[in-house]
Amino acid sequence: MQKLFLALFILLGFGCQAQQKAAKLPGKWIQLFNGKDLKDWDIKIAKHELNDNFGKTFRVENGLLKVRYDGYSNFDDQFGHIFYKKKFSAYLLVMEYRFVEQQVPGGPGWAIRNNGAMIHSQAAATMGKDQDFPVSLEVQLLGGNGTDPRSTGNLCTPGTNVVMNGKLITDHCITSTSKTYHGEQWVRVSALVLRDSVIKHIVEGDTVLTYTQPQIGGGQVSNYDPAVKQDGKLLKEGYIALQGESAPTDFRKIAVFDLEPYMNDPVKLNQVIHMLQESTKPTTKKQE
Repeated sequence: MQKLFLALFILLGFGCQAQQKAAKLPGKWIQLFNGKDLKDWDIKIAKHELNDNFGKTFRVENGLLKVRYDGYSNFDDQFGHIFYKKKFSAYLLVMEYRFVEQQVPGGPGWAIRNNGAMIHSQAAATMGKDQDFPVSLEVQLLGGNGTDPRSTGNLCTPGTNVVMNGKLITDHCITSTSKTYHGEQWVRVSALVLRDSVIKHIVEGDTVLTYTQPQIGGGQVSNYDPAVKQDGKLLKEGYIALQGESAPTDFRKIAVFDLEPYMNDPVKLNQVIHMLQESTKPTTKKQE
């Protein structure tokens, strides 16, 4: 563990020695979203059974994974999540999203232009019928209101806690240092997840939040199975899920690079992470 943290100290600074580049990444990207259908995903919407995609909340249109509410008359706390069917433990997750249209009637005020990606999540099948959020860590995705500062890539913790600067953090949401992204522009957000050691939130290439020792605990999740919420248990793996919190959202990229094969070799892990950082830097070309 000490060797791992030493390597992570180096990679978090991205020192000069890490500037050496390899011709090819020793691995491959896993495209979680194939642009065609949702066959590799499970859906769980509060007040509905597993894989009841009420109102076609989650759908694929024009190569995009969309969260939509035209099938709702009122949101009625029907918080939804769509889960990729495979668990991951150490990885880089890269997503591109944008907010569109207006919030569904009855959506909570805090959920305007608000979505998220859940990491180290419990399985969809273990959620109660009326459970609102999975026990997980949320990489919160926020859009600006056109006027005020509103960062994205924040952390929210339904049924979880984390450690920052050596202190257990029990606040539900922790604000990142990201810029505000107004309008319907595409935004790239990544999460570097290394089991139960270090997790980083990255927005448009900039690290905006870092924490360690993710663990089960705290509140902000209801109607869960107590057997799942084992407070104090470190989270070393879990599922990746996207939210539906009443704000129409598009996703056009959801991909994972699996880092588990390198976790026992800190030097190699450091090299691969640096190569990933270089390969996933956003271009200067305006996204449309």
